[in-house]
Amino acid sequence: MDRRHLGTVSLVLMSVVCVLALTWGFAHNWPDNAHVRYGFPLTWGTHTLSTIQGPVDVWSVNVSSLVIDLLIWLGLTILSQIIIQLRTKPAAA
Repeated sequence: MDRRHLGTVSLVLMSVVCVLALTWGFAHNWPDNAHVRYGFPLTWGTHTLSTIQGPVDVWSVNVSSLVIDLLIWLGLTILSQIIIQLRTKPAAA
C-alpha cells in the first residue's frame, strides 16, 4: 500500500469502528426484562422491549455517557491520524 493513502484508509476504518461502537446494540434477554443496550465502552442508551407486565417500548438515554463516548472515539480517531502523519513524514535530506 502506498504510504500516501495510509491516512485515508486509517480514517475510513476508524470512522467505521466509531459508528459501530456507538450504534451496535447488545441484547439482554432476562425472563422479566428484555432490553438492548447501546454504546461502547459506556452504555448511553437502553431500549426496553419487554417487562414482567408485558411488552413495552421505552428508551432511556444518558446524554453525558453519549458525549463521553463520542469524545473517546473521536479522540482516538484524531490521535491515530496524528500518529500516522508523524510516522509517514518523509525524512529530511
